[in-house]
Amino acid sequence: MAKYTYTIILLRELVRTDFRLRYQGSFLGYLWSVLKPLALFVILYIVFVRFLRFGNAVPNYAVYLLLGIVLWSFFTEVTANGLTAIVGRGDLIRKLSFPRYVIVLSTAFSAFINLGINLLVVAVFMLFTGVDFRLSLLWLPLIVVELFTLSLGLAFLLSALYVRFRDISHIWEVMLQGLFYATPVIYPLSVIADKYAKLLLLNPLGQIVQDARFVVVTDQSPTLRSLGGQWWWQAFPIVFVFVLAVLSAVYFRRQSRRFAEDI
Repeated sequence: MAKYTYTIILLRELVRTDFRLRYQGSFLGYLWSVLKPLALFVILYIVFVRFLRFGNAVPNYAVYLLLGIVLWSFFTEVTANGLTAIVGRGDLIRKLSFPRYVIVLSTAFSAFINLGINLLVVAVFMLFTGVDFRLSLLWLPLIVVELFTLSLGLAFLLSALYVRFRDISHIWEVMLQGLFYATPVIYPLSVIADKYAKLLLLNPLGQIVQDARFVVVTDQSPTLRSLGGQWWWQAFPIVFVFVLAVLSAVYFRRQSRRFAEDI
């Protein structure tokens, strides 16, 4: 029992430290956790709606876009910060004996705080744009759990790989650029032909973003119904997420025994 209490206390302190240091010395401080996704939203909205006239045919496109950016920002924050988390805490790992997973987990919870703040911003934005709060919003916590599991699983995998292969950071940076366009962040799946839309839903992150938009904006349950009852299109990304999380955790645990030597 004492061991778990120690782990929880350590996790809490690491989350506090990470969140505090991230904005230390910044004039706007914690406001940057909101301003960064909002700035990206404004830029993309101006380009795609005002200049390219892309979003005019999509109802509530502004909410669609902002929600997609918020979820994407959480995913990139967890994976990017998690990737370097173990190496960044090398001194702590060499000096103390404690569960190494706490380090990666702390970066995920720190990002989760930002996600909560940004989802509140989305809620306020919905009020100002006239989007109703629907009963389907009850699905949203489950979708967030899926997103958290996917992001954390990848963070465990990437952080363990980065200890031995420093090129992983550059590879992941390139992969994120491609994944941004393979995920319906800027566009809704309704503008994509059905056969290609289903393929995009095999991307777990794409499914998560689309499901979140369904329950927040359109008062529909997640993609199981939107795909006409073809349950396996829904099941594959969900199964993939949890299998990835388990395998990544196992790999991380095995590699963690050598972190102090390899860093």
